[in-house]
Amino acid sequence: MTTVIKRNPALFLRELREYYSDVWRMPQSQYLSNPDFLVVDQKTGKKAKVSFVVLDDGETVSVVYDDMS
Repeated sequence: MTTVIKRNPALFLRELREYYSDVWRMPQSQYLSNPDFLVVDQKTGKKAKVSFVVLDDGETVSVVYDDMS
């Protein structure tokens, strides 16, 4: 189930880059078909899908997101 976060997507992605070394914009990624987060800016209506790529052992490898629309 996708979690909706009501926040500025650009700021959210900038903060993710502080904690994760691999943050990629990949709009056509298969990981975004069922994203972990949908970040929505209430003022502008812009939104971004965000997913964590996790290995079988539970280690987070990277974060992928689509274009802010």
